[in-house]
Amino acid sequence: MPEGPEIRRAADRLHGQLAGRQLESVWFAFPELVAEAGSLVGRKIVAVDSWGKALLIRFEHGRVLYSHNQLYGVWKLHDEEREPDTKRSLRVRLTAEGRSASLYSASDVSLWEVDRLGEHPFLSRLGPDLLTHGVTQVQLVTRLLESSFHRRGLGGLLLDQAFLAGIGNYLRSEILFFAGLSYTARPRELTGEALNRLAHAILRVTRQAYEQAGVTNRSEWAILARRQGESPRLCRFAVFERDGLPCHACGSVIERVVVASRRLYRCPGCQPY
Repeated sequence: MPEGPEIRRAADRLHGQLAGRQLESVWFAFPELVAEAGSLVGRKIVAVDSWGKALLIRFEHGRVLYSHNQLYGVWKLHDEEREPDTKRSLRVRLTAEGRSASLYSASDVSLWEVDRLGEHPFLSRLGPDLLTHGVTQVQLVTRLLESSFHRRGLGGLLLDQAFLAGIGNYLRSEILFFAGLSYTARPRELTGEALNRLAHAILRVTRQAYEQAGVTNRSEWAILARRQGESPRLCRFAVFERDGLPCHACGSVIERVVVASRRLYRCPGCQPY
């Protein structure tokens, strides 16, 4: 499933396609939304952003279209007169000044007043989004030490969307590696230096994944790995999916373990228990 950086990049593409343009047609497959389509025609889309793995299309009159791609949903961008070549089921289509965005295969779509988004059953349970809500390193350290989170092992905590929205499996492994921390460590046990190192890694790795389309590895490590014959996919990461291979930093063999029912990759040399 795509993680926060991938959803944010999708939001950026949708924003570029539709933002600032007046809607000419709106189509919904969902019966509860069909009657709302006409109320959106003639309105402008003012912004498209993301919150964790949810995508939010904001209209000029204070309404917001929420969608969650789940496992199979995908937005496709196209000209109005050109249908995307797909066998997926169309769920939503928005057309503005000749440009269209079509959502396929998703089932979690709803329309909200902006001042009621806090009541959304999914969004109301989410922590802040690192790429949308301007979270700082100081704020992250404070959050790590909150009573709801400070006793929990990092391996489970980083996947908890109530802690931070958008971190998934590959980001978790990469963040812990670059922070030099074990998945068993708990925030309350960490020194101030380690907390700041973790907060910095959370922000930096997530931002790099967003800017480089999912790449979290250091460029010099990736270049060397490619010269040594590693696949392009493996070169994207420092530890994720690299079990059995040597660590880029210290040469120890990368391990694969299961934490919170999800696979996690770690370097026993760089991330001692």
